[in-house]
Amino acid sequence: MSIGIRHSITPGQCRAARALLDITQPELAEAAGLGLSTIVDFEKSRRDVSRAAVHAMQRALEESGIRFIAKNGGGGPAFGFRYKDNTQCTSSILRSIELAG
Repeated sequence: MSIGIRHSITPGQCRAARALLDITQPELAEAAGLGLSTIVDFEKSRRDVSRAAVHAMQRALEESGIRFIAKNGGGGPAFGFRYKDNTQCTSSILRSIELAG
């Protein structure tokens, strides 16, 4: 069950969410109905991908148990995420994952 998508995820959030779920890029591509190159290019910020493709990735991650959280409860791009069981990732963890990626 996917929540309504109001804001797009970032490449770093996509990588971090995949890592949290322990799924590969090919697995995300299959779940999202996208080509592997779209996932790779988005996560590495090689090129802009369509809004529809980003939303397909986000939906696939949400359907796997990730819940994206808007900054301060609304407005702006997705800020972080958590598992359905309320295990939260803080912004500092997200930043360190983005820097390592």
